[in-house]
Amino acid sequence: MIKNELITILGGIMQKLDSKKTINILNEILKYELAGVVKYTHFALMVTGPNRITLDKFFKEQAEESLEHAQAAGELLTGLGGHPEQTIPNIEETNQHSVKNLLMESLHHEEKAVSLYKDLLDCSENKSLYVEEYSREMIKQEEMHSVELKKMLRDYN
Repeated sequence: MIKNELITILGGIMQKLDSKKTINILNEILKYELAGVVKYTHFALMVTGPNRITLDKFFKEQAEESLEHAQAAGELLTGLGGHPEQTIPNIEETNQHSVKNLLMESLHHEEKAVSLYKDLLDCSENKSLYVEEYSREMIKQEEMHSVELKKMLRDYN
């Protein structure tokens, strides 16, 4: 293996991974997933109505999963030699707490997460099989969440 390069074999030698760009994207993912912890915790606290118990549990599970995603991104980031930032992006407060609004905000959050993981995939495709497959798995998970949220929203349209 060539020093300081991530090279993988998949039908031949792949291009070199741009570690700096990859680390920057992973830092954005880390921050966004940590913001998800705050956002989903807030949603769990604010949800009301006859489905509150079910939705409270749902939002708390989403918060836990966001933390797991942040930790996974951080582990990969530090594994590539990066330093995780200790900030999270500004979290917009809409003060709209109907079930429909909370689910819509959740859907937007998941769609943005898909976008960030796609950026990581674009950066790593044919350059690092590990980072590429990590990206694909995370895109799959976030897209599955989006599908579930769309199903949950059907009764509100």
